Amino acid sequence: MGMYKYIREAWKKPKNSEFWKKRLIKWRKEPVTVRIKRPTRLDKARSLGYRAKQGFVVVRQRINRGGKMRPQIRAGRRSKTSRRRFVLGKNYQQIAEERANKKFKNCEVLNSYEVGKDGRHYWFEIILVDRSHARIRSDKTIQWITSRKHKRRAYRGLTSAARKSRGLRNKGKGAEKVRPSLRANKRSGK
Repeated sequence: MGMYKYIREAWKKPKNSEFWKKRLIKWRKEPVTVRIKRPTRLDKARSLGYRAKQGFVVVRQRINRGGKMRPQIRAGRRSKTSRRRFVLGKNYQQIAEERANKKFKNCEVLNSYEVGKDGRHYWFEIILVDRSHARIRSDKTIQWITSRKHKRRAYRGLTSAARKSRGLRNKGKGAEKVRPSLRANKRSGK
């Protein structure tokens, strides 16, 4: 087995060690968005497009877990139905990507992956690419992200996590109305 396969196997094992608990306690004390020097899960990061070169940025983003509530209405309406829970249209990973991109405006989200969770939080690591960096512009494998059609990918639902929540991993029977989007299909009156 190669080195990356060993790393992948280690991440599949249950994490109840003292080292893991200390890591989560440390992460809880950190700010919500933290830029890190290198990925925590090197195998996963590399499989999603990360390279250890200038222009690539890795950010650890913390997201609160738990059911989401509708904003509470203070006055002027009947309050009976105002505190209902609702299901998010996006998954937590997509929200993490958007929040990381909000902090690093000059970068584009390439991909992301989960690195941990406890009772209160999820932690995701987001791979960002600096579009204007000379190393990125000259690299044939990643220069596609510098084109205008890939601007604000995270907000337009074009990342892998977003495409999953939009149902775009399914093809064929039963998935006729997911393309180009559910909203576009509803509008066309099919």
